[in-house]
Order: sequence, then C-alpha cells, then structure tokens
Amino acid sequence: MELIQSFSVDHTLIIPGIFISREDKLGDGTVTTYDIRLKRPNKEPVIDVAAMHSLEHLIATTLRNDPVWKNEIIYWGPMGCLTGFYLILKGNRSPREIYDLILRAFRSVNDAKEVPGAAPENCGHYLMHDLEMAKWYAAEFVAYLEKNAGKPEIFTYPKADRLITDDGRVFYDS
Repeated sequence: MELIQSFSVDHTLIIPGIFISREDKLGDGTVTTYDIRLKRPNKEPVIDVAAMHSLEHLIATTLRNDPVWKNEIIYWGPMGCLTGFYLILKGNRSPREIYDLILRAFRSVNDAKEVPGAAPENCGHYLMHDLEMAKWYAAEFVAYLEKNAGKPEIFTYPKADRLITDDGRVFYDS
C-alpha cells in the first residue's frame, strides 16, 4: 500500500502553524485540507483529550456560523495525534488567506460560556469536555499566531530530504 500524503511529511520538522495538507479536485472545483497545528509533534505534550473535544465543538460551531465562510466549510475535526486539527474548505486558498479566519475562530473560544452541543442528544461523549482548558489552549495558539504572523515557516510545511532505497522506494520516517 502507498503511504498516505499526511504521513509523508517529516513530523520531526513541523512547527505550529497553518499549512496546506492536500488539495483534491472534485468535479469542477477544488477541496483543500489544511493542517491547523497547535503543538510540535513528538516534542510538546499533546492537547488534553477533553479540551480537544471542546475545541472541536467550539470552533466547528464558530466556523459554520461565520457569515463569510460558512458555505465554504466542509469539515473541522481533531487529528488523532492530538497536536492539531484538520480544516477542509471548498476552493484553494493559501494558508495566509485563511489566517484571519483561524485567528478569529480561536479568539472566539475565550468568549464561550459553554460548549455548544455538549448534551447527550448532540454528542457521543458529552461528559468529556473541558471548557477552561480549551480556552487556555486557544489563547496559547492565538498568542503564537500573532507573534509569528510575519514568519513564512508557519504557513509552509517543512521540506526534508528522503532516503531512497536501492530499489527506488522512498523511505518515510514518520
């Protein structure tokens, strides 16, 4: 089996930021998957599961209610490694073009009084939420984005040389 695209990025070089993970042609249009990375993989502690769950609910709600972007949002969800989120949008905007959207969404977490959809009728594990920790992680990411907004490395996946075996296969270390 071929290694999927998101596993072909050298995770030892990824820093927090907003990256294009992949672009797919669908019909007449393009769908872009963004890697919204809050933590350095394998170097920082991951996001607490309950806080990650709350961030998923809070930011998904904010994005899907954004007056400009709501019709462009296809998906917002956590990475299994708990270091960030995937955002899937219609079209093919650069990470810099969605910077303000992401910043606004994470800032909105601070104003939340409750986690939307955190009820047994709406959520598969409604007791597993932590609003206060979600606010902490969101504030940390907002501060990071603001401090580093002028740095191109928070918008571009790092490139790494890959070992190619004698039979021509590319070796991935992640």
